[in-house]
Amino acid sequence: MKKSILTLAVIFIGLSSFGQSKCFSRLQKAFDDRGSYTVSDDMHRNVILSFFQDGGDSYCIAGKVRVENGLIVSIFLQYDDDTYEMMEKNFYNSKKTPPTIVNGITEMIYNTDSEKFKIVFIDQLKPRKKSYKSVDLPDDL
Repeated sequence: MKKSILTLAVIFIGLSSFGQSKCFSRLQKAFDDRGSYTVSDDMHRNVILSFFQDGGDSYCIAGKVRVENGLIVSIFLQYDDDTYEMMEKNFYNSKKTPPTIVNGITEMIYNTDSEKFKIVFIDQLKPRKKSYKSVDLPDDL
């Protein structure tokens, strides 16, 4: 019962925090266009967990993640009051091994509750490239 309430609370937080039905597609496009810095071994406190639902929709929630040897070893979900709770469920990739990170985003992660999600290291997103300033020519030329 406690896990069901926790799951519903996490879903509600995610939906109210980001309010987009396809939050992951925007994140994926930004990382594809701009690239990512390398994700170091450490506790990363500003990550986005994007959960995928049937029908192609996704919802995103805030969290933090511990990375060791380039692999995800622990995941924490963030609440509205800025506290965290560790994801107690076992999680793994499609090969049943710890998930890896490619271009600032993990491969698809599965857990024992049949949820599937990816973790986005938003702080590792490279900045937009500078563009040249255009000039308006005077009309009397």
